[in-house]
Amino acid sequence: MSRIARILPGRAATAAPPAPSAQPPGVDPELLAKRERLIERFTVMQADLGGLFYEMAIRDHVRMDVLTRRAAELQRVDAELGQVERLLRSETSGAAGSCPSCDALHARGAVFCWQCGRPLVAVDPIAAES
Repeated sequence: MSRIARILPGRAATAAPPAPSAQPPGVDPELLAKRERLIERFTVMQADLGGLFYEMAIRDHVRMDVLTRRAAELQRVDAELGQVERLLRSETSGAAGSCPSCDALHARGAVFCWQCGRPLVAVDPIAAES
């Protein structure tokens, strides 16, 4: 089952986002908007990848390097969408912050960025020695 089918059961991928009054209480509307944008981007990229492969296949000229590059881009968007979904599930008030290096959202208590691996908490050298 695709991510879109799990996220939006019974809804078309191009359906309009829920009205602001239908949002669950305590959920960051910016995070919900980001999720909707990522869902739309993921859907378009997935359709484009399928169309690209189809066009290559009917011309009997499949270029795996091009397909792999596009699939990697799709995988990055999918990972970001997964992170936003985890934040929506785990946080009632949305994200705790964003990474100073790559601007990826993170939950409360996160020590490292899920995307770039940079430490999110400053390490005190005196506390690290003891």
